[in-house]
Amino acid sequence: MEIRKAQRKKAKLRLGIAAPSGAGKTYSALLLAFGIGGKVGVIDTEHGSADLYEDLGDYDIVNIEAPYTVQKYRAALNAFENAGYSVIIMDSLSHAWAGDGGLLDKQGKLADRPGANGYAAWRTITPEHNGLVEAILTSPCHIIATMRSKQEYVLETNDKGKQTPRKVGMAPVQREGMEYEFTVMLDIDMSHVASSSKDRTRLFDGQLFKIDRSHGELLRDWLEKGVEPPPAHESDVLTGVTASELADWTASIEASATLEDLKNIYGNAVLLARNRRDKLSEDVFVTAKNARKKALETVTA
Repeated sequence: MEIRKAQRKKAKLRLGIAAPSGAGKTYSALLLAFGIGGKVGVIDTEHGSADLYEDLGDYDIVNIEAPYTVQKYRAALNAFENAGYSVIIMDSLSHAWAGDGGLLDKQGKLADRPGANGYAAWRTITPEHNGLVEAILTSPCHIIATMRSKQEYVLETNDKGKQTPRKVGMAPVQREGMEYEFTVMLDIDMSHVASSSKDRTRLFDGQLFKIDRSHGELLRDWLEKGVEPPPAHESDVLTGVTASELADWTASIEASATLEDLKNIYGNAVLLARNRRDKLSEDVFVTAKNARKKALETVTA
């Protein structure tokens, strides 16, 4: 175990935006991306809403339709990464959690199977969620992820002394604690005013502001401070899939309810093993997949 001096290195952005519908998540994410610079790609789950802002600048889109599986999100991320994009906007990450075919939907369907229970179903869902988080955190691109906020109305007294309702944003529609995975977490209200609920950059602490390109430029300058990170070497790669991860992913494969579920879960498991260069774990996943596929095909025959 080595003790070393702290050293600031250049970094890639991991920024989350949470806001109610109509508050300007997509618009704000694009302005930040253009401020950072480089090729911008948008993973659009909002039925083409990203196309509405083409006048802001040059960007490309990958559309995702229901079911909003983790596999689709990861495939879109990989497509942009392999094509050399600088900034990827995930608009919106909430669909992967609470959308049609998202993780909550999948957990409910697994729990509703005869003889199943909700707790056991999470053994399938948690590794998929963790795999998506890992894909975001390890991406070579800057990532901006938008999330819908749960909505609630509060009563406020206006200048005439009367109480009027105002729509406010609450916690992001995402698995609890997801916001802590980001370097910066911004909340936007219905007046399009942003504030930071988490900010490791310390650029926006205590501020109320409307997002524009200059905020992306500030982030870019902060991210570029420090020494160049060393190139990746074989020794820098994680040594392999942990025993806990291996058990969770294998259990998820074995619990697959359909051939489509099996394909998605197995794909994520193998991707994890290959990223970790762990051939032994990959072989375990292959064996589990083949056994589950045979069992599912026997049931449907």
